[in-house]
Amino acid sequence: MHVMIIGAAGMIGRKLAERLARDGALGDSPLGRMTLVDVVAPTQPPTQPPGAPEAEIRTADLSQPGTAETLVDLRPDVIFHLAAIVSGEAEADFEKGYRINLDGTRWLFEALRRAEGYTPRVIFASSIAVFGAPFPAQIGDEFFQTPLTSYGTQKAIGELLLADCSRRGFFDGVGLRFPTICIRPGAPNKAASGFFSNILREPLVGQEAVLPVSEEVRHWFASPRAAVGFCLRAATMDTAVLGTRRSLTLPGLSATVGEQIAALREVAGNKAVRLIRRAPDPVIDAIVAGWPRDFDARRAESLGFRAETDFAQIIRVHIEDELGGSL
Repeated sequence: MHVMIIGAAGMIGRKLAERLARDGALGDSPLGRMTLVDVVAPTQPPTQPPGAPEAEIRTADLSQPGTAETLVDLRPDVIFHLAAIVSGEAEADFEKGYRINLDGTRWLFEALRRAEGYTPRVIFASSIAVFGAPFPAQIGDEFFQTPLTSYGTQKAIGELLLADCSRRGFFDGVGLRFPTICIRPGAPNKAASGFFSNILREPLVGQEAVLPVSEEVRHWFASPRAAVGFCLRAATMDTAVLGTRRSLTLPGLSATVGEQIAALREVAGNKAVRLIRRAPDPVIDAIVAGWPRDFDARRAESLGFRAETDFAQIIRVHIEDELGGSL
């Protein structure tokens, strides 16, 4: 089995590569080869079974002409297309957002279309940003796509391309509408949703964090560990059950900022909570107001996709995976 991860230097890509290397397999298929691709050189997974080959590292920009063809020539069995710039950056730089998030996706799909005798599984990282207000109390699988950001529009177009190319038999695609992933490890990024992780990650290590919105703000979450599980399930599932509706709204947890903070208090105590500084930001508040808050993800759940069911669990996953299991 040859697996390629495009966007392998990102958080989900890195964790997915580590999981695949540790398992030495994708589902029931032994992992014979792994190619890690990003605009900056991804790192080798730290844990691999004895005798397993090192991952092939490639530095490449999918949005540049010719890059997709070079990658497709390697004929991986499964391609995880995770490469993108985040929501805040895509909104701030219109041209860059469309070049990377849309053009890169289109060039990849086009290169696959032109590759004769080759039909790989393609996992496309979409987002709940494909949905826009006004929302019902809980968004079901039949809710329509009306994105209110450039990032959401780029992902919605990618979903349509994925469905059409799969219908035509160019590849076997699965689109994953990821919840906001929390708690994201590492330094803050330019995502407008970054504060959801910041107000937990920094206090857990004794640092101050800024909260720019009200504690009443509600959103849809899953952990990085769950995100990797989503990818693995999409790569191994029977896609015949998807029919022509190739994108799935993934399970998650609906929680308010106040509920996040209460979970932080439960796990780490008041000392951590006191490190959260309120600093209202009307720009971020306006962006967040247009985001979905709760989903009924029964279609994905019926297909074996799973996520956390309470926020304390999400915090404990972060402590186990990023902080060595203790504060």
